[in-house]
Amino acid sequence: MNENIDTKIYDVLIIGAGLSGICAAYHIQDKCPNKSFAILEARENMGGTWDLFKYPGIRSDSDMYTLGYSFYPWKNPKAIADGPAILQYIKDTAKEFGLDKKIKFKHKVIGAEWKDEDKFWTIKIAENETVEHTTIKAKFVFACSGYYNYETGHTPNFEGSENFKGTILHPQKWDTNLDYTNKKVVVIGSGATAVTLVPEMAKKAKKVTMLQRSPTYIMNLPSEDIIANTFKKILPAKTAHNLSRWKNIYVSLWMYQACRKYPDTMRGFFKRIAKKGLGNQFNEADFTPKYNPWDQRLCLIPDNDLFDALKTEKADIVTDTIKTFTENGILLDSGTELEADIIVTATGLKVQLLGGMKAKINGEMINTGNLKAYKGVLFSDVPNFAIAVGYTNASWTLKADLNCQFVARMINYMEENNFSMITPKFDDEAFDVEPLLDFDANYVKRALDILPKQGSAHPWKVYQNYIKDVKSLSKGKIDDEYLIYA
Repeated sequence: MNENIDTKIYDVLIIGAGLSGICAAYHIQDKCPNKSFAILEARENMGGTWDLFKYPGIRSDSDMYTLGYSFYPWKNPKAIADGPAILQYIKDTAKEFGLDKKIKFKHKVIGAEWKDEDKFWTIKIAENETVEHTTIKAKFVFACSGYYNYETGHTPNFEGSENFKGTILHPQKWDTNLDYTNKKVVVIGSGATAVTLVPEMAKKAKKVTMLQRSPTYIMNLPSEDIIANTFKKILPAKTAHNLSRWKNIYVSLWMYQACRKYPDTMRGFFKRIAKKGLGNQFNEADFTPKYNPWDQRLCLIPDNDLFDALKTEKADIVTDTIKTFTENGILLDSGTELEADIIVTATGLKVQLLGGMKAKINGEMINTGNLKAYKGVLFSDVPNFAIAVGYTNASWTLKADLNCQFVARMINYMEENNFSMITPKFDDEAFDVEPLLDFDANYVKRALDILPKQGSAHPWKVYQNYIKDVKSLSKGKIDDEYLIYA
């Protein structure tokens, strides 16, 4: 296919039709009604993460009153929702506001270039049979493509894996035809995916073992929020949704701050939860992480499901390290061999920024590792470009929603003042440079070279705090000394 250029110049191009992309589209349509926009989605379906992952039990580890949108109430009685319900919610939201008609499916962005003399981005789309234009132009690009590689997850190089006679698979590439009935399963990992898989697979499997190198902090919550459901019964839907949302925002903020200020107290708190859930089955070594609470993300389990599974003979936890795979399973450094028919490598994600596209400014390739993040929305020296990313310590959508509001305000400000460019400028003399995320997760550590940096103070400091971000992004200045309009 020869290059086919769309002569139209969109005001805004949104990359990605997942939770963030639909959120961005809503705010652009709602707050910038005279702006033309389109959503470019690499896959053939909307929903992002919630359409991609198909593993058993897939669910959110955030409550839906904060993971859901502020502008479209979550109506399902379950606050901790499964993947299909979340996907349907995204589709319903898009349909409700006509945003589904703005999506260009199978439009994978592989490149983007900005030229000052043009004052627009030229977007390159991967060729396929459904793509009419392989080049699309936009005055502003809003990247809502998440932070990980959709093509492949992270799988360590396990010695002897070629000798294993059974099935090895990563949850990101789950085979929905896999029959694990009466099979022995080992799930490698201790994060949100592993604690979701174990109780769900234990319903059919002969035995499911969660093999963890080190434990994770786990908190049990009811899948239904009694207070929120009470609000729904006695209040209008939007009022009930807003009250439930703010209740959960304050609870999660309190929990995070308590973990950071009083780690020993909270360590004991989480251990007591596990002891209560497991009773005589509780094993200290399996629930004593080597790090402080919220150095890595806290795992939520609904309705005691993991603990209930562990109290049966169908599931267990082994805390040990892997020496080698064998024909029949995994040999541990302790000398124990775990027999398995199926090994699931729930070993994490591969971080990928901007959906993997290669971006240039005036002919020079952007090195994302050298960028500084302005309020977690814009990048230093990158004109007319924004991202929607979420929190590491709370619901993704809370922060993404604020980013979208900020971008809409900024676009309107540019129109009101007849500006065509907005470029953040970092002051090296006024600010020190710090890692973007104060987070000890392995997927973050593996990506330090490609992750942007942050500054030592506002507005270049990325606060993991919704209250501060509301003041900064939905109400704060959009014309400070670090934003250069032209």
